[in-house]
Amino acid sequence: MNRTNLKNATHTRRKKSVRKHITTSADRLRLSVYRSLNHIYAQVIDDIKGVTVVSASTVDKDVRGRITAEMTKTDCSKIVGQVLAERAKSANVSKVAFDRNGFLYHGRVKALADGAREGGLDF
Repeated sequence: MNRTNLKNATHTRRKKSVRKHITTSADRLRLSVYRSLNHIYAQVIDDIKGVTVVSASTVDKDVRGRITAEMTKTDCSKIVGQVLAERAKSANVSKVAFDRNGFLYHGRVKALADGAREGGLDF
């Protein structure tokens, strides 16, 4: 197994391990995070209906308008969390279960979570 396949396999294992401990319900939806090399994406998912309620990422127009050139990727992640919380509040979502999707709760993922908490999401 080459290095890329090994990294993908370990990430998938961590992802499944994190996901089996998350419980969602009609009043507590799942906040899923994906972190790529340059961007971060977050969405609030209703697993019962199988639909995405709200989403935000660094490629959205609203978020790009708030990002300046001197901001770090961690600062951008915090803004994404705040925008996601605003959109979730407008969709009447206040409680979520945080799904870090196999990524460590550190750096950009933690900044997104802190921004969502500051925006008013409860998890």
